[in-house]
Amino acid sequence: MEHTVSTMGCNASTDYSKSKYNDNAIKAAVLIQRWYRCKRAQLEISRRYSLSIFQSIEYADEQEQTQLSSFFAFMLERYVHPDAAAHTATSSCASPDADSYVTEYEKIDVPDSYRGPRLSFPLTLEHAHALLNAFKNGQLLHARYVLQLLCEARRVLKEKPNITHVSVSYSKEITICGDLHGNLDDLLLIFYKAICKCPWFCFLLQNGLPSEKKPYVFNGDFVDRGKNSMEILIILFTFLLIYPNDLHLNRGNHEDYVLNLRYGFTGEVLKKYKVHGKVILYHLREVFSWLPLATIINNKVLIVHGGISDTTDLASLNLLERNKVRAHTRKTQGTSSPGSPESSRSSSHSEPTRKEWKQVLDILWSDPKKQKGCFPNKRRGGGCYFGPDTTDQLLKRYNLKMLIRSHEFKRDGYDLTHDGKVITIFSASNYYEEGSNRGAYIRLNPDLIPHFVQYQVCKWTRKQRNWERVKTIEQSALQILREKIFAHKLTLVETFAKYDCNSTGRISVSEWAAAMESVLQLQLPWRTLRPQLAKTDPDGKVDYMSSFCNMEIAHSTQEVQPALVETLCKYRRDLQMIFNIMDEDQSGLISPEEFRKTWKTFNSHVGIQAHDASIDKLAQSIDYNKDGHIDFGEFLEAFHVVHKLE
Repeated sequence: MEHTVSTMGCNASTDYSKSKYNDNAIKAAVLIQRWYRCKRAQLEISRRYSLSIFQSIEYADEQEQTQLSSFFAFMLERYVHPDAAAHTATSSCASPDADSYVTEYEKIDVPDSYRGPRLSFPLTLEHAHALLNAFKNGQLLHARYVLQLLCEARRVLKEKPNITHVSVSYSKEITICGDLHGNLDDLLLIFYKAICKCPWFCFLLQNGLPSEKKPYVFNGDFVDRGKNSMEILIILFTFLLIYPNDLHLNRGNHEDYVLNLRYGFTGEVLKKYKVHGKVILYHLREVFSWLPLATIINNKVLIVHGGISDTTDLASLNLLERNKVRAHTRKTQGTSSPGSPESSRSSSHSEPTRKEWKQVLDILWSDPKKQKGCFPNKRRGGGCYFGPDTTDQLLKRYNLKMLIRSHEFKRDGYDLTHDGKVITIFSASNYYEEGSNRGAYIRLNPDLIPHFVQYQVCKWTRKQRNWERVKTIEQSALQILREKIFAHKLTLVETFAKYDCNSTGRISVSEWAAAMESVLQLQLPWRTLRPQLAKTDPDGKVDYMSSFCNMEIAHSTQEVQPALVETLCKYRRDLQMIFNIMDEDQSGLISPEEFRKTWKTFNSHVGIQAHDASIDKLAQSIDYNKDGHIDFGEFLEAFHVVHKLE
């Protein structure tokens, strides 16, 4: 009996120990789960506010572009187009209606030393493969072939209607791609390999090159921001010439020579084609003007780059002269001032009506919203926000099933809104920073059911862990935000001082956040961002001057008017492009007189007061070796914002 009792006691003790161990293990597992979920939530918050920073600054830049569009147009008209016209006085490629579109590409010799692809027209699939292989290896297509390709592309595009109608038979699908923005790797990945994700499994998918059996729609924004916009255009125009009925191109808001000047494509062309770059730009402007405005598939799916408004009229869009609706679309929301490029144009040119301008503006710039109604898109500075009711009205009016659009960054490469009736497709992966987003495209079958294919080009972050990728994105976003803050330092300090009545250098977090938003107007979660941007004292007050403590101007600016310095910081990239346009021989030098005149004109458009004496003194000071020329590359580099900690 004693033995039995002893055994039972031992078993009870063992069971108790196991139970206690299991309880501790469960508690530990719960703690680990909580910690893991907390860390994941923190990473997601960091990722979201980082992407919000990128997107808000992108839209703020577009608003600034509205202010500068007339100035950019003035400079392009003065320095690019007359020069280009002087080089194109005779025609070897006149259009069928013998208009003024001419080029001298036949007069350009291709030297024997050129090792890139050589084109002969009409183009074949072999030419396309040669171009793809050349661009993979970093080669350039010779300017002679570029100009001839543009001439032929314009000829084909000119024959197309404003709205292209496409029929998809039951034997094939059609592929729809969104913004590429100069990312050649994304285009090559679409053609050759991507990951198709379905609800139940994923697999590698080779979509294939455009062909009669593999039609494509590319929905605008082929250029700007990325480094290979020219290569993307060449590839798309090549397939357009080979398969004119199976590759379809819609115009995006960045197929616009004014935006190209600000967002990189102009600089890319001038850098890659130093001798013939301006002539290429001149003809690209013409080709862009002939890109169709929309595509309709099987009379049921409308594809436009941006979106719609409550006044969108497809019949009107189909009838307007699209080649005359060019760069100055965003100026139509105001009136032209005397002496501006718009008011100084010859009255002999037939200009689109305001209604026609708005029709194009809305389909290129608009964004969908969950709220009902249709109202101006003030965040971008052009187009509209359209709600589900606006979508329903247009679809019902034209007996359509859905609207496919691009134009807007999406973390997963695509997004569905308005009960799935509006699809956003965005094909540029790593748009803000490597790891920031996937790209995607749509495969639409004859039943008009969309299948989404996602992908992401990973060069540097492939071996990084998730938290490391998020940290990289966060640091990049905060860096450009700090630069934006520093470029508005004078205005911000004045606004902070209004809250700081006793000149303590301290204000509340709420006041600091209100000041940041009132000046920068970025619609960011400033309270959440405050620990990353400014210091607080033990009482929780913000030391507002610490918002600028890790930044400085690379150039010593004691003798330069502060407002002038701030303007230089804000518009350094724009001025760089303007000076590149002015630099006739691409020597990197301009005269002090040209600098003074250009800067004064620029200043009048920006609307910032800078004394003439200060501008003249600045022009004299940057003629470093007193040879009568300004090295504007060194000058503008001196006025960029640097991070002290770096």
